[in-house]
Amino acid sequence: MLETHLLELSYEEKQLLEKPKRETEMAKLTESMIYKLHKVEMGTNVLEEDSMEQDIESPVTIHQPKLPKQAREDLPKNLNKECAKRKIQRYVRKDGKCNVHHGNVRETYRYLTDIFTTLVDLKWRFNLLIFVMVYTVTWLFFGMIWWLIAYVRGDMDHIGDSTWTPCVSNLNGFVSAFLFSIETETTIGYGYRVITDKCPEGIILLLVQSVLGSIVNAFMVGCMFVKISQPKKRAETLVFSTNAVISMRDGKLCLMFRVGDLRNSHIVEASIRAKLIKSKQTKEGEFIPLNQTDINVGYYTGDDRLFLVSPLIISHEINQQSPFWEISKAQLPKEELEIVVILEGMVEATGPNKPNNLCISKVTEYKSKENKGTSLDIYTLQSLCELSLLTSLGIMSIRDRSELEGKKKKKKKKKKKKKKKKNKNKNKNKNKNKNKNKNKNKNKKERMTCQARSSYITSEILWGYRFTPVLTLEDGFYEVDYNSFHETYETNTPVYSAKELAEMASRAELPLTWSVSSKLDQHAELETEEEEKNQEDQNERNVGMADFVNQG
Repeated sequence: MLETHLLELSYEEKQLLEKPKRETEMAKLTESMIYKLHKVEMGTNVLEEDSMEQDIESPVTIHQPKLPKQAREDLPKNLNKECAKRKIQRYVRKDGKCNVHHGNVRETYRYLTDIFTTLVDLKWRFNLLIFVMVYTVTWLFFGMIWWLIAYVRGDMDHIGDSTWTPCVSNLNGFVSAFLFSIETETTIGYGYRVITDKCPEGIILLLVQSVLGSIVNAFMVGCMFVKISQPKKRAETLVFSTNAVISMRDGKLCLMFRVGDLRNSHIVEASIRAKLIKSKQTKEGEFIPLNQTDINVGYYTGDDRLFLVSPLIISHEINQQSPFWEISKAQLPKEELEIVVILEGMVEATGPNKPNNLCISKVTEYKSKENKGTSLDIYTLQSLCELSLLTSLGIMSIRDRSELEGKKKKKKKKKKKKKKKKNKNKNKNKNKNKNKNKNKNKNKKERMTCQARSSYITSEILWGYRFTPVLTLEDGFYEVDYNSFHETYETNTPVYSAKELAEMASRAELPLTWSVSSKLDQHAELETEEEEKNQEDQNERNVGMADFVNQG
């Protein structure tokens, strides 16, 4: 009866009956796993012994078994951390490629709206395939139309007839029509197949194919030219050190990494910046994954603008505004963070033009007057020189430059509004603006910006190390030894955080008369003063109560 009743049970009911058995088996599995791992940590040879069942197994090298999901969740958290070292997933790889994949993008039509950028971003093999396919399809399409015109007019039935005037002479099939389409679009013109004047539909098709062919040529050749001229490969010769280091510099704890350029042609207006990628949780409980925080590498002092002729060590001072303020040597390996460094600049061959002689003379005049103590109007320099040149020379800060650029944009917008209102002087203003733009664009080139990226995780940040010098003075020149570019050496560095070091320094600056006994005396004096105040208050209250009773 019991067996027949069990057979009648549903699958869900059978699973509920078997659930306690599975839970006991999982519990035994987890207990045996904990015992094995404990024995491995102690360094003893593990013999899997079960005292409850008295089963003895032969000693073997233990590999961590693949437990079910429920058993993995039931294991203690501390054991999970010790068993498997969690690998930090990089946000940016060492070669600079971003480790982010865009998934579930439903609005794919946006890629087609900007088809030019989509084609430029494609890989070379797909780009070349599209390049060949576009030309082949257009030639086949127009070749088919030429063949249809000849077929409808009856030219195929009068091949070799000298009295018949065809639309295209010497066109006797689809292959010859396809060849004529290629000759027309590429303007080769061998002269064997020629369109006649007795075919108006052929003349219209010739005009359409010529116009569309020139558009296709402009689009595809422009796409290929932009893809070839991209300075992405220039970043391959910009190298970053494999490790970042933390050590003392000028009495302050600093985070440092090294950057270098392998080419003789330099990067113009090179600038460096750094970001800390670390997840955080706000006070309200909101979790922000991969939060980005700026790391100051000399933005306010101008040290982020580099003259990258030889390898340079970029330094970040760990102060109260730094995200590493409370991180010590012992705490650093426990942190899950990533430092992303970005080097930007323009390729020298396509960089800005040299300043004119008038600009150079005014800059020298400004420098000489500045040394004498007199002030010179900087607006004259702004009208003659580029703002990037003034910032690189230290005459203007980056903040002032950005503010001026914003003001100029606002002025341009106001001018455009005024020009729209003035209908009488429209033509005059247009001619003036055209002449000004022509004069400005004469000396301008296209600037190709290059960007190189790298990243450092906690295992790549060495505490208490410095970089080995790579620059040596030879006979008449300086030599850079790139063999020791990534090398570091150990140095004496405190293991405390920058915050703890600052607290120690503040304690050391206290007067020598301070002691524990003096501190206790101060506490005693304060207590006696408080007791006296309390007694005075109590006496006043008693006097007040006595007066009130007497009046009653």
